[in-house]
Amino acid sequence: MPVQQIRLGSLQLSSRYFLAPLAGYTNLSFRTAVRELGGLGLATTDLVNARALLQFSRKTMELLQTCPEDRPVAVQIYGAEAEYMAEAARWLENYGVSSIDINMGCPVHKVTRGGGGSAMMCDAGGTVRLVRAVVEAVRLPVTVKMRLGWDDDNLSAPFFAREFEQAGVAAVTVHGRTRAQGFGGRVNHDGIRAVVEAVEHIPVIGNGDVRSIADAEHMLRTTGCAALAIGRGALLNPWFFAQLTRWEATGDPGPPATYLQRLHFMNRHFHLLVGHRGERFACLSFRKVANWYCRVLKPGRDVQQRLMMIESVEVFDGIVEEIRQILATRVGQDWPDAEVNLRVPSGPVEHW
Repeated sequence: MPVQQIRLGSLQLSSRYFLAPLAGYTNLSFRTAVRELGGLGLATTDLVNARALLQFSRKTMELLQTCPEDRPVAVQIYGAEAEYMAEAARWLENYGVSSIDINMGCPVHKVTRGGGGSAMMCDAGGTVRLVRAVVEAVRLPVTVKMRLGWDDDNLSAPFFAREFEQAGVAAVTVHGRTRAQGFGGRVNHDGIRAVVEAVEHIPVIGNGDVRSIADAEHMLRTTGCAALAIGRGALLNPWFFAQLTRWEATGDPGPPATYLQRLHFMNRHFHLLVGHRGERFACLSFRKVANWYCRVLKPGRDVQQRLMMIESVEVFDGIVEEIRQILATRVGQDWPDAEVNLRVPSGPVEHW
């Protein structure tokens, strides 16, 4: 059967499996490498501050880096002031992005302290006015990503979803936790379903702890959501989108990626970083992701430590060849897609 497609307003997407934004990870190079594997319906940038965008902050402009092959792409913006958010949206429309996503789900203190992110769930009137202002500022599809609410006593996502639909948003994405939960505890599928049942026409995109085909099937079936936004699951398995579309079309996701395929992807990711941003940035940036590549490739502690301290393309290429030789000894031991934990922020949310 054909893969189910989805529309966000005027934007037709080829699949209902999206790459969720993850600060520090979902840059242009990673998005490009994932797109090359197939199955990705939409990718979203790191969240960017609307004011910083309008001030042309160097770091913000770097986060917005894109290219014609990086389509369709959404940019996620945050802020608590309607005029800045609307003006940022207009700038992004002229910049040529495919859609705009308003972040009202981020629980991190530096975002919520100014009234942005999940703090927007505490100001119903102001938040609805802000979202309406952004929708009316552009012709692009505007979506909103939110949590279930501030805490278990304030599960306001169904209310906001209804209001946003009336304001003209094209879709809402719901992370199935409250702000108080952070990334702890279980995703509340009943909470996501309540949002699905609260709207009339717009698609609801489910998000949170989808790391396997079984997780995806369970969320789609129990919540009734129209699409999935996948973050950390894609870091561990960039083939996830291709596997999901194959599973949806045939019932079989196909074989998991082998160790050598994973090594090739790591090499491709790094060299895209070099091409997009230069050798120094690529080395510094890759140190952050080297750890989770090593969690999957398991090349040994010595190789892992050197990979996390790379200073040149030459050194990186040498380490890749070394890992290739290590993998050559693992005949018949191709990587099975297994649970590998990735660190998420822990402790009191206010301290993040």
